[in-house]
Amino acid sequence: MPTFRRALALVLLATGCSHMSFDKASELDTVQAYQDFLRENPEDPEALTAQGRIEGLEFDEAKRLHSVLAYKRFLETYPDAPQQQRVKSLLEGLRFNAAKEADTEAGWRQFLAEHPDGTHRDEARTRLQAAQERDVQSTTDLKRVSQLLQGEAAGARRDELERKLDDESFAQAKDAGRLFAYLRDFPSGAHREEVRVKLLELEVEGLLVSGLVDEAEAKVKIHPLGPKLTGFPTRLARAREEQGALSRTEPAVRAMQAGHYLRDLEDLKRALVAPDPLDRWQAAEELGQHVSVRAVDPLLEALRTARNPLIRQNALSSLRSVLSSLPAPVAGYEISVRLESLRERASSPELYITVAALLDLSGQLEQAASQYQRVYESGGTDPVVLWRWVQLREQRRQAFSAAVAARQLAVWAQTTAREELVSAEGGVPLASARQLCAAVVDARFAAQAIARVRNEKTEFPEDMDTFERTAQDAVRLAEAKLADAELLLRQQHPGVRTCADQQVAERLSQGVKERTQALQQATSAKLPKPVGTLLLELARERDPSPEVRAAAASRLAGSTPP
Repeated sequence: MPTFRRALALVLLATGCSHMSFDKASELDTVQAYQDFLRENPEDPEALTAQGRIEGLEFDEAKRLHSVLAYKRFLETYPDAPQQQRVKSLLEGLRFNAAKEADTEAGWRQFLAEHPDGTHRDEARTRLQAAQERDVQSTTDLKRVSQLLQGEAAGARRDELERKLDDESFAQAKDAGRLFAYLRDFPSGAHREEVRVKLLELEVEGLLVSGLVDEAEAKVKIHPLGPKLTGFPTRLARAREEQGALSRTEPAVRAMQAGHYLRDLEDLKRALVAPDPLDRWQAAEELGQHVSVRAVDPLLEALRTARNPLIRQNALSSLRSVLSSLPAPVAGYEISVRLESLRERASSPELYITVAALLDLSGQLEQAASQYQRVYESGGTDPVVLWRWVQLREQRRQAFSAAVAARQLAVWAQTTAREELVSAEGGVPLASARQLCAAVVDARFAAQAIARVRNEKTEFPEDMDTFERTAQDAVRLAEAKLADAELLLRQQHPGVRTCADQQVAERLSQGVKERTQALQQATSAKLPKPVGTLLLELARERDPSPEVRAAAASRLAGSTPP
């Protein structure tokens, strides 16, 4: 019996203590006090009451703060609280007001994503549509308009978006590439005729700056869109004036012109198919000095079809010279019109290299790199691709990658030298000797590139010794085989030109010096001042030599270059 009375006393004592703890928490009436009570008395009959009071206090605090963060915290912490619906309503109101203040499409989309069934849903949708309408009217972002169009069903709004995309695409078509893209992307576009007029204008301008004035005039006369070129009469008059100045017979006038030092364009085109590859690579080199749209296709054909790498390398370098000397819009047209014709039919390494070169020449290096890679992967090793890779990677300061490409080029040169047969008994075919010349030139190029890389920090410096030995071995073998081949060749054909022949390069270099001197002495040539000024302007704008262009610009500015 005493034991029972003792147990009952302990129970009553404990119950009294817990009630005292709850009373104390109620007296303090704070979240912390109720949490302490629950921690000490989790099974107490007042536990639910304490929990409810905590939720009430937290709700009051969230309302006091009245922020998105406070309401979100309450919802996450007390997902079953009776205040849940009220808090959600308050949170929605806050977000609605924020979206209303910003009043952007992105803001309304976010609001609807967070409250898809909220009380403000209909108004938010209305405001979203209004924001989209404003966006459509003001944006010039073609990607944005395309995105809006993708999610729009057939109807008046879709028609409006299509018109917007059409108009804005035309407005942003500032170069030939975008003009051709417009014709591709908008087969029934509202501005197709305007685009074709602009393309015709670029084509005709190319003829005019190439000196093909009569051809340009005839083209405009017979073309259906010719009458649309409203500025052509004025441009034609200017071209006639330029033609008159260039055709003057004074020695000083001839000395200022690059064509005075060059073979005729037709002669060079014939030389591009001469039996001797040396004639062909020298013709390709010289053709790059003709600032004419008529030089582009012969050089592209040489790049595409020639077997000897020096012909193709000179063709690519000359293409760059021609296109950089033409006005930029004309050069862009000449590149784009050829890319358009190749877009659907490029299916062989020969056409891949053409596409790669055109992209390269237009400055689209990332796309050009992928096309060069296609050439490399679709056939045997192409030394022209490797040669260009070395240059591009050096320009991008990718030293080790440039060295890797240079090593591959050296291996090609070494293999070529090893496989070309040189025998006194069978004689040496001219093509074999010229191929060995290409091996020597490319081996030296590779060795020089690797030597430059050795002066820089690279990822794998230990590999550079191996690369350098490979290149040096290639140079030695190629030079030895070339010397043997050319000795036999001279015995068979006394007076034959050798790989060291630089007559064309020397003539071109001398022409630059003489043109520069002629421009510097323009005032003493006793030419009519308007003629002298016009000749200087033409030299500044169209001469293939940067040195001559700089001299002409300096002369026009009234100072003599150092």
